[in-house]
Amino acid sequence: MKFGYLSVNSADGIRPDALGRALEDRGFDSVWMPEHSHIPVSRETPYPAGGELPDGYWHMMDPFVSLMATAAATTNLTLATGITLLLEHDLLDLACQVATLDVLSGGRVLLGVGVGWNKEELANHRPDVPFSKRYSAMRERVAALRMCWTEDEPEFSGTYERFTKSWVYPKPIQQPVPIALGNAGKVGIRHAAEYADHWCPIDAQLLNYTGKPDPKGGIELFRTLATEAGRNAEEIPISLFAFGQNRARIDLYASLGVERIVVSPQTMQRHDADATLRWLDEWVPLISELGD
Repeated sequence: MKFGYLSVNSADGIRPDALGRALEDRGFDSVWMPEHSHIPVSRETPYPAGGELPDGYWHMMDPFVSLMATAAATTNLTLATGITLLLEHDLLDLACQVATLDVLSGGRVLLGVGVGWNKEELANHRPDVPFSKRYSAMRERVAALRMCWTEDEPEFSGTYERFTKSWVYPKPIQQPVPIALGNAGKVGIRHAAEYADHWCPIDAQLLNYTGKPDPKGGIELFRTLATEAGRNAEEIPISLFAFGQNRARIDLYASLGVERIVVSPQTMQRHDADATLRWLDEWVPLISELGD
C-alpha cells in the first residue's frame, strides 16, 4: 500500500519544500495540498464535520504554488491536490497552470478535484453556477480540461464552459493529467464512477447501498456503479483520506484493494513544523511494514 500526506498548508506551518523532503525521507509516496481561496465570514454553510470550522481552512496557501515548491525539493513524490475546488478557477488559466506544474515536475501531478461544500464560497467565484448544478458544471469542466491538455486546437461549447478554437499550451507530460474525484455522496459517487481516472474520497463519508456510513459498502458501491458505466472497476485506483492511525482499518482497506491511504494531519487547526514532523514520524514503522 502507498501512503500520502494531506497538509494544512498554512503560511505559519511547515514549508512545502521542507515537507516534501520529510515525506520522501520517511517513505511517503505523495503529498496532497488542499484548497480554499477564502472562507466567507458569514459562515452560513455549516462545517460538514460539525462544530466550529478549524482555522486551517481559511489560512491555506495556494496549492499549485506550494506543489511547485515541493517539486523543486523532491525527486519522485507525487504532487496531488486534495482537493482543488475545480469550479473556482478560470478554465483556461487552470489548464495552463496544471500543465505547467506537470511539465516542470517531470509528470508527477495528480489533480484531485471536487465541487466544494461552501455555498457562499462558490457563489463569490461563480455566480453563474447554481450550487444545485455544481456536479453538472464539474462534468463539463473535466471534459474541457482533458481537451485542453490533449488536443492541438481544442474548442468547447457547453452550458457552463465555452471557448473558441484555441492553442492552449503547454501540454502536460501526462496525456492527460490524471483527475481524481473526491466525491462520495449519492450524486458525486456516480460522477466519480463514470469518468474519474482515480477516486479519492474521505473514508468517513463513504456510504453503502442503504445510505449508512460503511467504507467497505461504499467501495463496493463505487465499483458496482463503475461497472454499470461500462468501466473496469478494478482498474480505477482508490486513495482514501483517513483521520487517525487505526491498524485494523488500514488492513481492511488493503484487503479491499485500496491503493493508497492519505494520512490526514492530527488537526485541521494550524500547527507548526515540529508538530507535523512528529506526526509523520509516528507513521514510519507502519509505512516500513506495509508501504509499497
